[in-house]
Amino acid sequence: MPAEKSAIRVAAGKLTSAIQKEWGLELGEDCAELSEDVMDRSHMLLHANSEAQLENILAGKTVSEYLGIEWVESHPSVIPFILVLEATE
Repeated sequence: MPAEKSAIRVAAGKLTSAIQKEWGLELGEDCAELSEDVMDRSHMLLHANSEAQLENILAGKTVSEYLGIEWVESHPSVIPFILVLEATE
């Protein structure tokens, strides 16, 4: 039986899915490369199973800072997912 995912990991997964959706919409455009970098960073968040692990990955940054504030501001559809992840801390 697989281990149960932590609330942090579930929230990070939903955030990553939202970022992947944005990246998919941008494929073929110049901005897709930056979105792919953000998606790669979000995959790192999936390694966190606890608040301590998430804090270690973020290294003192907020989730928006970790992903890139300008990118987040230009992709507001991911903000609700960031807020949920931050609320699980």
